[in-house]
Amino acid sequence: MKITILAGSNRKHSTSTQLCRYIQTVLEGHDCTVSLIDLNELTVPFFSPDIESDDANLHYMKKQLKEADGIVLATPEYHGAPSGVLKNALDHVGFDHFDGKVVLSVSSTGGAVGVSSLQQLQTIVRNVHGINCPEWISIGGEQRLFSPEGEPANLKTKERVHRTLQYFVHMVSTFRK
Repeated sequence: MKITILAGSNRKHSTSTQLCRYIQTVLEGHDCTVSLIDLNELTVPFFSPDIESDDANLHYMKKQLKEADGIVLATPEYHGAPSGVLKNALDHVGFDHFDGKVVLSVSSTGGAVGVSSLQQLQTIVRNVHGINCPEWISIGGEQRLFSPEGEPANLKTKERVHRTLQYFVHMVSTFRK
């Protein structure tokens, strides 16, 4: 099973990206092949409906999303919304990349939880005909601490990630084409 993760932060040491790396490790333990696209490192051009881009990073991102059986979208929460860098990347893709695929939304926020950004991501997923996983992962405050090995320092956060990913993997295997 192939999973693509879009890490939608443009901060070098982002907690949402750290969470994505941990998610990648857990998914690989479930025999998934995982492609992690860190939008801080793999930048894509600004979206314009008037310009057809031949950008190599954009081509790679689209290819990984199209070939994925399931998708994880991760974002920090800025002013109650997903990051601009993730929204820009999603504006470049559509039905061909999401139709009928299970999508897990993930957020990291300075507050308690990032519900607003997760709800907006789920709206985007519905509009490109993806299937929203009814579970999501949101970390905030003390939950955003990671060990030097890259694992969540908070045991409840770690358990939540494992439980949610088990559910996500089951959904992807059920719905994959």
